[in-house]
Formats: sequence, structure tokens, C-alpha cells
Amino acid sequence: MHATLESIHQRVLDRNPGESEFHQAVREVLESIGPAVDKHPEYAQARIVERICEPERQIIFRVPWEDDDGDIHINRGFRVEFNSALGPFKGGLRFHPTVLLGTVKFLGFEQIFKNALTGLPIGGAKGGSDFDPRGRSDREVMRFCQSFMTELHRHLGEYTDVPAGDMGVGARELGFLFGQYKRITNRYESGVLTGKALSFGGAQVRREATGYGCTYFAQRALELRGDSLEGKDVVVSGSGNVAVYAVEKVHQLGGRVVAVSDSGGVVHDPKGIDLEVLKDLKEVRRERISGYTDRIGHAEFSSTRSIWDVPCQVALPSATQNELDADGARALAKGGCLLVAEGANMPTTPDAVRVLREAGVVFAPGKAANAGGVAASALEMQQNASRDSWSFEYSEDRLREIMTDVHDRCHDTAAEYGCPGDYVAGANIAGYARVAEAMLALGLI
Repeated sequence: MHATLESIHQRVLDRNPGESEFHQAVREVLESIGPAVDKHPEYAQARIVERICEPERQIIFRVPWEDDDGDIHINRGFRVEFNSALGPFKGGLRFHPTVLLGTVKFLGFEQIFKNALTGLPIGGAKGGSDFDPRGRSDREVMRFCQSFMTELHRHLGEYTDVPAGDMGVGARELGFLFGQYKRITNRYESGVLTGKALSFGGAQVRREATGYGCTYFAQRALELRGDSLEGKDVVVSGSGNVAVYAVEKVHQLGGRVVAVSDSGGVVHDPKGIDLEVLKDLKEVRRERISGYTDRIGHAEFSSTRSIWDVPCQVALPSATQNELDADGARALAKGGCLLVAEGANMPTTPDAVRVLREAGVVFAPGKAANAGGVAASALEMQQNASRDSWSFEYSEDRLREIMTDVHDRCHDTAAEYGCPGDYVAGANIAGYARVAEAMLALGLI
């Protein structure tokens, strides 16, 4: 790490004790932006790094709600509005029992750079709750969302802070959240939330965007090396929206996804995952991936096997943070993997990144490779602001253009700063420089 940044890193550790995921995210950025610090001493003079590492606002609140049996539950809600130098705060809401303040801060910090890389006018934020929607009735989820939005609404607005969905927050939850926002404010401000259903202001391709975008990034990275996804065996961890639509786009581009997973285990289908069966299991029946083998007899399911043990040329970690460790990275390298592109937020541990680099595997970090989701959200904001609705084809073309630009911005920046092929450095420096220039222009605020 650059000597100037070491003391900043230590101060972040001291001021944010116990927030290991946030520490990890900050360290990954600070380890790679040293060349930008040397080239732009004005950034250091203005304390840009220190200001970026400190959120503009951290909101924590109580969320009381009543279940169908009349029992009262108390959850905790969060919104960390990290940086608005480029535009209104933008970032998803995550409902999952593992959500803590440190989780939200790591996601919000990553979001600053991810949003900057899209080239769109949006700042970085994240939010959520330790509420678990799994196993809850629609009415229970509605009551929770209404209680959550009753507090959060005072901090939102299409020119202030625009949340989206994330893990555990889909069209159902966003509908309940928007309904309560509209009820309280008496405004049909559809641009205040993104990821909405098409019936009330949602946008085409938003559901597919993160998975499609990650695949576009991977395809572009291979193209610059004289290769493509055509004929490649691919593994995709996870089985939510990101994973399902990464599978879909890989197949459309001529690749073959041979393994997918969920929290229950791994399915290996050497003939290629049947997308319709996968969608039926995960989007219609909402069942475990183990049911895939009941429909596809030649496929194998294992509750103990790692998905990274399945030989492949491309891997798309698309489940959750720190799912790909050093052992998994070694297995991928041994199995002939050429490229790892993160579909989830920080799914690869620092040790795993080092293993991949040493093995010569191209590594694309999530702040770049999974920027498709927030890019589509910004496009949804544009449509809401203009009271317009775009076709699927036009929306997908815009998404492809943005993800190609994100890739090229990372690639070219890495070369400019003396680390060609290093997408981590390219993404961090490009995002940092764009935010820094805006912060300088706005003055000390």
C-alpha cells in the first residue's frame, strides 16, 4: 500500500471496529490507487480519500411489525448515504438476517466506485435490514415494508436518494415500499425507487441487467484477448436473478453453463444447464436447486461439492460476498479457468484474488463486472423522469453499450497507470478519479 494511504487505512480500522467486510472493501481500493495519489497531489491536499471513506450520512432505525399470529417483531433498518458528488445517492436495499451496519457500509462504499464507472450521474449508497422475507406470507412482508418505509421515506427523493432492490428485495417488496411512500407523501414519485414492476413504472431489462452485464463484461475481456464465450464451459454460483440471467446470456453468446448452485448445494450438468428448468425451479416454484436432478436425469447434485471444483474456462461468482476462497481459486486454476468475473458484490476473498493472479487467470471485480444492475436502474430513472417507456431491445442495447464502456474504462485506465490487464486497479483508479474531480469542483462539503 502507498505510504500516504497506510495511515488513512489504519484510521478507518480504528474508527470502524468490527466491520470486517467494510475494512476489506476499503483495503482493496487503497491498495490499488497509489499511482493516482502520485499523479494527483491535489487529491491528497483536499483529503479526498479520507472524505470518501467517511459516509455523508448513516441512518439506523427500529422497524417494528406484526406477524400473522399477532406476535410483534423488532428488526433494524439501515441506510448509509456514502457519497453524492456525482448525483443523488443510488444503491439497493438488502433484506437478509446477516445484514449489519458493516455489511451496508461495505456495499455502499463499493457502490461509489461502481456507479462512477458507469459514467452516469449517480452517487453511492446502500441500505437494508436484518429482516428475513423467506417463509413469510405476503401480508407479513407488506407490514414489514410499510413499517420500514414509514421511517426511511423522510430521507428519500428522486433528487436525493433512490434505492433499488438487492438480495431479498424484489418486485413484491419494492411494490409494498413504493405504495407506502406514495401513501405518506401524497406524491406519485415513481423515480424514487428502481427495480419496480413494469405495471407501475419499472423498466425493461432491469431484472436481467446484472447477470447480462456481467456476461457482457466477460465477453469484452475475452474479445480483447482474441477469444470469446463461444464454446466455453462456464460455472455460475448462485441461483437468484444475477445467476439465472447470467446463465441465459452465456447461452445466447454460445457458451455452456455446466454448473449452478444455491445454499443447499451444487448441480453439475455436463450437457449444459437447462435454462427453462432452472427458471421454473427458482422463479416459479421457488424451490431448491436439488430439484433439478428430478427433471434432468443425467445431472448430478451434491450438497458437499464446491462449484469451483467443476472444470471450466470461465467462472461467474454470483451468490454472495467472500464465497470464492483461496482453495476454490486453486481449484479453478487447476481446472483450466481463464477468466473470473464477479456477478455478486465482493464474492472473492483477497487471498483468492492473489491465487488467481499468480495463476494468470484474468480477474474482473464486481464494482466493474456487476455494474449492469445499477446502470439499468439509472436508465429506469431516466424513463421515469421523462414519463417514457423503452423497449426491451433498446434497453438491452443501452446496457450493452454501458458495460462495454465500463470494461474499456477499466482496461484503459489500468494501462495508463502502468498496470495493464489489472482490472482491479483500473476500476478503482477510474472510479476514484471521477469522484475526486467532482468533489474538488464542489468545494469542501
